[in-house]
Formats: sequence, C-alpha cells, structure tokens
Amino acid sequence: MLEKFQNLEALNERTADLFIQIANEAISEKGRFTVALTGGSSPNGLYKLLAEDENKRKIDWSKVFVFWCDERWVPLHSEKSNAGAAFKVLLNQLPVPKDQIFPMFKEGVSPETYAKTYESLLEAHLEDSKHFDLILLGMGDDGHTASLFPGEAVLEEKEKKVDAYFLKSQDMYRITFTAPLINDAKIIIFLVFGEKKMDALYQVLEGNETYHKFPAKLIKPKSGNIYWMVDQLAASKLKKTQS
Repeated sequence: MLEKFQNLEALNERTADLFIQIANEAISEKGRFTVALTGGSSPNGLYKLLAEDENKRKIDWSKVFVFWCDERWVPLHSEKSNAGAAFKVLLNQLPVPKDQIFPMFKEGVSPETYAKTYESLLEAHLEDSKHFDLILLGMGDDGHTASLFPGEAVLEEKEKKVDAYFLKSQDMYRITFTAPLINDAKIIIFLVFGEKKMDALYQVLEGNETYHKFPAKLIKPKSGNIYWMVDQLAASKLKKTQS
C-alpha cells in the first residue's frame, strides 16, 4: 500500500498514528508488541512524535519489545550508532523495561558471533520465532534498506535471520536482518521522503532493475502488509497507482 503525503510532517503524523494502532492491537491480542526500529535520519521525526506526552500515553510500553533492523558495528555512544540515536530521541523518554530493549551491538565479541546471538534473542522473544508485529524501514538513495546494500552477498541469504559482514565501501562491519526475516513480519512500514529518493523509489516500485542494484525490491511480505509512506517529492517519478 502506497500512501502519499504533501509534506514530511503529515507523513510522520500518519505513521505515528499507525504505529500506535499496530502496537495496541498486538498488545490487546497477545499481551505484547514486538517492533524492529530503523536507523539513519529517516525515523527521527516519527520518534520525536512518539516520545511526546500525548502519544506516549497511548501505548503500554511495559509490554513493548524493541529490536533493530540493522546496525553499524560501533558502540552505542558512537554518533554512528542507530541504537544510540534511538535512545536519545525516543527510548530514553519512554518507560520500556531495559531488559526488553535489544541493541544490535555487544562489546568484546565479533559481529559474526553476535549475529548468531541476536538470532537466539529473536527465537526467545518472537511469536513462532519469526513474526515481528512491526518492522520499520528506511531506504537509501541507492535503494538499500536495513544493511542490505547493492551487490553484497547478504542479498542472497536464505537461511540466516541475522547476518554480519564487512562493507568495503564504508570500511566497517554491518549487522542486519536478512530479507527472509523482514518478509515474515506481520506489518512492514517504509519511510521514504525527499527528492534524492525519487529515482530509487521508482526503480523499487516500478522499474526494471533487479534487487542486486536496488535491494529494497527484495522486501515483499509473505503474508503480512506493507506500507510505503512517501512524500510527493520522493513519489514524483511514479506513474502507476500502487495498492
């Protein structure tokens, strides 16, 4: 489902309302809400809205379990840390129990080892060991999502739920959910805005290029729902009516 907005403020407001709705439905149904957050700058406006008093009172945060879709292999205090940024903008303002928050980093172990540990955390906390209630995703100008970057071997991963690898173009390790895990989610929300994203969004939704060049094309839920929350600038090259 594609939802287009005139501006980023409207996009974030709608997404915050949807986030709250999904959380409350999950808590009502099974007593918990499992969510994987995205990094980068895309979710900052959404996170700030969720942290506002009016909104944060609408969710029982004691029943929320927080994970991340991907991470740069850096400590939480690093300015490059997705988890560190989310704590500053969102989680430090919310009463989520600390033992229900699972950053994608641990001192003293290799990223490959922690990828296996993170899979074990998912098995312990996810319904049927695979179904997130909600996964939030952004998309880069190059069409990458999570740490699924163009041309990388991780795009072909079919067995692992979490993988780690050295990304030469950034000279650092990344740890990430794989496409099969993301596609098992009950609901996926993409946040895509700005003129710089319009070429990638066109290729992902309507273009002929493969997922090797635009990895977000890999994200096709098995049985869940997907929402593309986009602004008019990002959507300006789209020709078809998406549903």
